[in-house]
Amino acid sequence: MKIIYEPRFNYQLGLLKYLHPFDGEKLSKVITELDSLNIEIIHPVGPVSPVVINEYLNELMRKLVLSKTLVFRALEVPKIPFVSFDFLDNKILLPMRLAVAGTLLGAENALGSGDIMWNLSGGFHHASNVNMEGFCIYNDIGISYQQLRKNGQLSETDKVLIIDVDAHHGNGNAYSFKDNENIHLLDVYNADIYPTSDFTRNRVNFPVPLKSGVEGHEYLDKLNQALKLVKADYALAFLIAGTDVLAIDKLGGFKLTVEDVAKREKIILSHLKTLEIPTVVTGGGGYSKQSASAIAAAIKACSTL
Repeated sequence: MKIIYEPRFNYQLGLLKYLHPFDGEKLSKVITELDSLNIEIIHPVGPVSPVVINEYLNELMRKLVLSKTLVFRALEVPKIPFVSFDFLDNKILLPMRLAVAGTLLGAENALGSGDIMWNLSGGFHHASNVNMEGFCIYNDIGISYQQLRKNGQLSETDKVLIIDVDAHHGNGNAYSFKDNENIHLLDVYNADIYPTSDFTRNRVNFPVPLKSGVEGHEYLDKLNQALKLVKADYALAFLIAGTDVLAIDKLGGFKLTVEDVAKREKIILSHLKTLEIPTVVTGGGGYSKQSASAIAAAIKACSTL
Protein backbone atom coordinates (compact mmCIF):
# COMPACT_ATOMS: atom_id res chain seq x y z
CA MET A 1 0.00 0.00 0.00
CA LYS A 2 1.13 3.54 -0.80
CA ILE A 3 -0.19 6.86 0.50
CA ILE A 4 -0.84 9.74 -1.90
CA TYR A 5 -0.33 13.10 -0.25
CA GLU A 6 0.74 16.60 -1.17
CA PRO A 7 0.93 19.39 1.46
CA ARG A 8 -1.19 21.55 -0.84
CA PHE A 9 -4.06 19.07 -0.42
CA ASN A 10 -4.81 21.06 2.73
CA TYR A 11 -7.13 24.06 2.51
CA GLN A 12 -5.67 27.29 3.88
CA LEU A 13 -9.04 28.94 4.35
CA GLY A 14 -8.25 31.93 6.52
CA LEU A 15 -11.48 33.46 7.85
CA LEU A 16 -13.53 31.02 5.78
CA LYS A 17 -12.64 28.22 8.20
CA TYR A 18 -15.11 29.76 10.66
CA LEU A 19 -17.96 29.42 8.16
CA HIS A 20 -17.79 25.64 7.59
CA PRO A 21 -17.20 22.70 9.98
CA PHE A 22 -14.64 21.13 7.63
CA ASP A 23 -11.09 20.97 9.05
CA GLY A 24 -9.10 22.18 6.06
CA GLU A 25 -5.75 21.12 7.50
CA LYS A 26 -6.66 17.66 8.78
CA LEU A 27 -4.60 15.84 6.18
CA SER A 28 -1.37 17.29 7.55
CA LYS A 29 -2.47 15.93 10.94
CA VAL A 30 -2.92 12.48 9.40
CA ILE A 31 0.63 12.56 8.07
CA THR A 32 1.91 13.55 11.52
CA GLU A 33 0.08 10.58 13.09
CA LEU A 34 1.63 8.26 10.49
CA ASP A 35 5.21 9.38 11.19
CA SER A 36 6.12 6.11 12.87
CA LEU A 37 4.62 3.97 10.09
CA ASN A 38 6.98 2.64 7.45
CA ILE A 39 4.85 3.38 4.42
CA GLU A 40 5.75 5.04 1.12
CA ILE A 41 4.22 8.42 0.32
CA ILE A 42 3.90 9.54 -3.29
CA HIS A 43 2.41 12.71 -4.76
CA PRO A 44 1.04 14.01 -8.05
CA VAL A 45 3.44 16.15 -10.05
CA GLY A 46 0.82 18.88 -10.25
CA PRO A 47 -2.91 19.57 -10.38
CA VAL A 48 -5.08 18.09 -13.08
CA SER A 49 -5.18 20.52 -15.99
CA PRO A 50 -8.14 22.74 -16.91
CA VAL A 51 -8.14 21.01 -20.31
CA VAL A 52 -8.81 17.63 -18.67
CA ILE A 53 -11.48 19.11 -16.40
CA ASN A 54 -13.21 20.87 -19.28
CA GLU A 55 -13.19 17.66 -21.28
CA TYR A 56 -15.21 16.09 -18.47
CA LEU A 57 -17.62 18.98 -17.78
CA ASN A 58 -20.47 19.86 -20.06
CA GLU A 59 -20.44 23.22 -21.85
CA LEU A 60 -22.49 25.05 -19.22
CA MET A 61 -20.49 23.72 -16.27
CA ARG A 62 -17.25 24.96 -17.82
CA LYS A 63 -18.62 28.45 -17.22
CA LEU A 64 -20.31 27.80 -13.87
CA VAL A 65 -17.11 26.59 -12.17
CA LEU A 66 -15.67 30.04 -12.87
CA SER A 67 -18.48 31.81 -11.00
CA LYS A 68 -17.53 32.97 -7.50
CA THR A 69 -21.18 33.04 -6.42
CA LEU A 70 -21.89 29.49 -7.56
CA VAL A 71 -18.65 28.09 -6.17
CA PHE A 72 -19.47 29.66 -2.79
CA ARG A 73 -22.90 28.02 -2.97
CA ALA A 74 -21.37 24.62 -3.74
CA LEU A 75 -18.97 25.05 -0.83
CA GLU A 76 -21.96 25.76 1.42
CA VAL A 77 -20.65 29.02 2.76
CA PRO A 78 -22.25 32.46 2.37
CA LYS A 79 -20.92 34.71 -0.36
CA ILE A 80 -18.32 37.12 1.01
CA PRO A 81 -17.95 40.25 -1.15
CA PHE A 82 -14.27 40.95 -0.39
CA VAL A 83 -13.14 37.39 -1.22
CA SER A 84 -12.05 37.22 -4.84
CA PHE A 85 -12.35 34.28 -7.20
CA ASP A 86 -8.55 34.15 -7.34
CA PHE A 87 -8.51 33.56 -3.57
CA LEU A 88 -11.04 30.74 -3.92
CA ASP A 89 -9.12 29.27 -6.81
CA ASN A 90 -5.79 29.31 -4.98
CA LYS A 91 -6.99 28.24 -1.53
CA ILE A 92 -9.77 25.76 -2.36
CA LEU A 93 -10.03 24.88 -6.05
CA LEU A 94 -6.30 24.28 -6.56
CA PRO A 95 -6.18 21.79 -3.65
CA MET A 96 -9.19 20.07 -5.19
CA ARG A 97 -7.52 19.86 -8.60
CA LEU A 98 -4.46 18.40 -6.89
CA ALA A 99 -6.75 15.88 -5.20
CA VAL A 100 -8.19 14.90 -8.59
CA ALA A 101 -4.63 14.36 -9.83
CA GLY A 102 -4.01 12.25 -6.73
CA THR A 103 -6.96 9.99 -7.47
CA LEU A 104 -5.85 9.59 -11.08
CA LEU A 105 -2.28 8.85 -9.96
CA GLY A 106 -3.63 6.24 -7.54
CA ALA A 107 -5.72 4.60 -10.24
CA GLU A 108 -2.83 4.45 -12.70
CA ASN A 109 -0.54 2.96 -10.05
CA ALA A 110 -3.16 0.50 -8.79
CA LEU A 111 -3.80 -0.79 -12.30
CA GLY A 112 -0.07 -1.08 -12.93
CA SER A 113 0.82 -2.84 -9.69
CA GLY A 114 -2.39 -4.44 -8.45
CA ASP A 115 -1.70 -2.80 -5.09
CA ILE A 116 -3.79 -0.54 -2.83
CA MET A 117 -3.29 3.21 -3.31
CA TRP A 118 -4.65 5.55 -0.64
CA ASN A 119 -5.31 9.14 -1.70
CA LEU A 120 -5.80 11.17 1.47
CA SER A 121 -7.91 13.69 -0.44
CA GLY A 122 -10.54 13.36 -3.16
CA GLY A 123 -13.78 11.45 -2.96
CA PHE A 124 -15.80 14.39 -4.30
CA HIS A 125 -18.88 12.26 -4.77
CA HIS A 126 -21.51 15.03 -4.94
CA ALA A 127 -20.01 16.67 -8.04
CA SER A 128 -20.77 15.53 -11.58
CA ASN A 129 -20.19 16.73 -15.12
CA VAL A 130 -23.31 18.91 -14.84
CA ASN A 131 -23.30 20.04 -11.21
CA MET A 132 -21.23 21.02 -8.16
CA GLU A 133 -22.54 20.84 -4.61
CA GLY A 134 -21.85 19.56 -1.12
CA PHE A 135 -18.25 20.91 -0.96
CA CYS A 136 -17.51 19.02 -4.18
CA ILE A 137 -16.51 20.97 -7.28
CA TYR A 138 -14.84 18.35 -9.50
CA ASN A 139 -15.74 14.66 -9.58
CA ASP A 140 -12.32 13.05 -9.21
CA ILE A 141 -13.48 9.49 -9.93
CA GLY A 142 -15.38 10.56 -13.05
CA ILE A 143 -12.40 12.51 -14.37
CA SER A 144 -10.01 9.67 -13.51
CA TYR A 145 -12.22 7.14 -15.32
CA GLN A 146 -12.32 9.43 -18.36
CA GLN A 147 -8.51 9.63 -18.45
CA LEU A 148 -8.00 5.91 -17.83
CA ARG A 149 -10.24 5.17 -20.81
CA LYS A 150 -8.45 7.76 -22.90
CA ASN A 151 -4.96 6.42 -22.14
CA GLY A 152 -6.02 2.80 -22.65
CA GLN A 153 -5.61 1.55 -19.10
CA LEU A 154 -9.32 0.73 -19.00
CA SER A 155 -11.33 -0.60 -21.93
CA GLU A 156 -14.94 0.11 -22.79
CA THR A 157 -15.97 -3.27 -21.35
CA ASP A 158 -13.88 -3.20 -18.16
CA LYS A 159 -16.02 -3.16 -15.04
CA VAL A 160 -15.27 -0.68 -12.27
CA LEU A 161 -16.62 -0.79 -8.72
CA ILE A 162 -17.21 2.29 -6.56
CA ILE A 163 -17.70 1.55 -2.85
CA ASP A 164 -18.96 4.63 -1.03
CA VAL A 165 -19.03 4.52 2.77
CA ASP A 166 -19.28 8.25 3.34
CA ALA A 167 -22.37 8.97 5.45
CA HIS A 168 -23.91 10.86 2.53
CA HIS A 169 -25.23 9.17 -0.61
CA GLY A 170 -22.89 9.66 -3.58
CA ASN A 171 -25.36 11.35 -5.88
CA GLY A 172 -22.67 12.85 -8.12
CA ASN A 173 -21.14 9.48 -8.95
CA ALA A 174 -24.56 7.93 -9.45
CA TYR A 175 -25.50 10.68 -11.90
CA SER A 176 -22.13 10.72 -13.66
CA PHE A 177 -22.34 7.01 -14.44
CA LYS A 178 -26.11 6.75 -14.85
CA ASP A 179 -25.79 5.38 -18.39
CA ASN A 180 -22.67 3.24 -17.88
CA GLU A 181 -23.64 -0.33 -17.04
CA ASN A 182 -19.99 -1.27 -16.43
CA ILE A 183 -19.71 1.02 -13.40
CA HIS A 184 -21.22 -0.59 -10.31
CA LEU A 185 -21.98 1.33 -7.12
CA LEU A 186 -22.09 0.03 -3.56
CA ASP A 187 -23.30 2.83 -1.32
CA VAL A 188 -23.72 2.70 2.47
CA TYR A 189 -25.41 5.94 3.48
CA ASN A 190 -27.76 7.68 5.89
CA ALA A 191 -31.12 7.62 4.13
CA ASP A 192 -32.49 10.35 6.40
CA ILE A 193 -30.16 13.11 5.25
CA TYR A 194 -28.93 14.98 2.16
CA PRO A 195 -28.91 14.16 -0.70
CA THR A 196 -32.36 12.65 -1.08
CA SER A 197 -32.72 12.24 -4.84
CA ASP A 198 -34.60 9.02 -5.63
CA PHE A 199 -33.22 9.16 -9.18
CA THR A 200 -29.59 8.83 -8.05
CA ARG A 201 -30.35 6.51 -5.14
CA ASN A 202 -32.08 4.13 -7.52
CA ARG A 203 -28.94 4.04 -9.70
CA VAL A 204 -26.97 2.29 -6.92
CA ASN A 205 -26.40 -1.41 -7.68
CA PHE A 206 -25.79 -2.45 -4.07
CA PRO A 207 -27.66 0.04 -1.89
CA VAL A 208 -27.30 0.00 1.90
CA PRO A 209 -29.59 2.78 3.18
CA LEU A 210 -29.46 3.13 6.95
CA LYS A 211 -31.29 5.22 9.53
CA SER A 212 -29.81 7.97 11.66
CA GLY A 213 -28.31 6.76 14.93
CA VAL A 214 -26.88 3.49 13.57
CA GLU A 215 -23.97 2.20 15.65
CA GLY A 216 -20.87 0.35 14.55
CA HIS A 217 -22.01 -3.25 14.97
CA GLU A 218 -25.13 -2.80 12.81
CA TYR A 219 -23.29 -0.69 10.24
CA LEU A 220 -20.48 -3.22 9.83
CA ASP A 221 -22.94 -6.12 9.68
CA LYS A 222 -24.91 -4.50 6.84
CA LEU A 223 -21.67 -3.62 5.07
CA ASN A 224 -20.48 -7.24 5.28
CA GLN A 225 -23.76 -8.45 3.80
CA ALA A 226 -23.38 -6.09 0.84
CA LEU A 227 -19.73 -7.01 0.25
CA LYS A 228 -20.72 -10.67 -0.14
CA LEU A 229 -22.48 -9.62 -3.35
CA VAL A 230 -19.25 -8.25 -4.82
CA LYS A 231 -17.54 -10.71 -7.15
CA ALA A 232 -14.09 -10.78 -8.72
CA ASP A 233 -14.86 -9.41 -12.18
CA TYR A 234 -13.79 -5.79 -11.66
CA ALA A 235 -10.72 -4.25 -13.27
CA LEU A 236 -10.55 -1.52 -10.62
CA ALA A 237 -12.27 -0.38 -7.45
CA PHE A 238 -12.57 3.03 -5.82
CA LEU A 239 -13.35 3.36 -2.11
CA ILE A 240 -14.72 6.65 -0.77
CA ALA A 241 -13.75 6.36 2.90
CA GLY A 242 -15.59 9.28 4.50
CA THR A 243 -15.18 9.69 8.25
CA ASP A 244 -18.41 11.64 8.69
CA VAL A 245 -19.88 8.40 10.06
CA LEU A 246 -18.25 9.17 13.43
CA ALA A 247 -20.62 9.80 16.34
CA ILE A 248 -18.96 13.14 17.02
CA ASP A 249 -19.59 14.35 13.45
CA LYS A 250 -22.44 16.86 13.29
CA LEU A 251 -23.40 16.15 9.69
CA GLY A 252 -23.41 12.36 9.23
CA GLY A 253 -25.99 11.20 11.77
CA PHE A 254 -24.29 7.86 12.56
CA LYS A 255 -22.63 6.70 15.77
CA LEU A 256 -19.44 4.93 14.75
CA THR A 257 -16.19 5.11 16.71
CA VAL A 258 -12.64 5.58 15.43
CA GLU A 259 -12.16 1.83 15.93
CA ASP A 260 -15.27 1.11 13.85
CA VAL A 261 -13.91 3.19 10.97
CA ALA A 262 -10.59 1.33 11.07
CA LYS A 263 -12.46 -2.00 11.05
CA ARG A 264 -14.63 -0.82 8.17
CA GLU A 265 -11.70 -0.01 5.90
CA LYS A 266 -9.89 -3.22 6.79
CA ILE A 267 -13.00 -5.29 6.05
CA ILE A 268 -13.47 -3.66 2.65
CA LEU A 269 -9.84 -3.67 1.56
CA SER A 270 -9.29 -7.24 2.76
CA HIS A 271 -12.27 -8.37 0.68
CA LEU A 272 -11.06 -6.52 -2.42
CA LYS A 273 -7.54 -7.86 -1.97
CA THR A 274 -8.88 -11.42 -1.70
CA LEU A 275 -10.69 -10.83 -4.99
CA GLU A 276 -7.45 -9.38 -6.46
CA ILE A 277 -9.13 -6.09 -7.43
CA PRO A 278 -6.72 -3.13 -7.65
CA THR A 279 -8.07 -0.41 -5.38
CA VAL A 280 -7.84 3.34 -4.88
CA VAL A 281 -9.00 4.78 -1.56
CA THR A 282 -10.16 8.40 -1.52
CA GLY A 283 -10.89 10.71 1.38
CA GLY A 284 -14.55 11.68 1.26
CA GLY A 285 -16.21 13.78 3.95
CA GLY A 286 -15.33 14.15 7.61
CA TYR A 287 -16.16 17.18 9.70
CA SER A 288 -15.07 16.43 13.24
CA LYS A 289 -11.93 16.73 15.36
CA GLN A 290 -11.63 12.93 15.29
CA SER A 291 -11.54 12.71 11.50
CA ALA A 292 -7.74 12.80 11.16
CA SER A 293 -7.29 10.19 13.90
CA ALA A 294 -9.85 7.92 12.25
CA ILE A 295 -8.08 8.13 8.89
CA ALA A 296 -4.71 7.43 10.51
CA ALA A 297 -6.14 4.50 12.49
CA ALA A 298 -7.63 3.02 9.33
CA ILE A 299 -4.36 3.32 7.44
CA LYS A 300 -2.47 1.67 10.28
CA ALA A 301 -5.02 -1.16 10.41
CA CYS A 302 -4.68 -1.75 6.66
CA SER A 303 -0.94 -1.13 6.26
CA THR A 304 -0.04 -4.83 6.29
CA LEU A 305 -2.61 -5.91 3.69
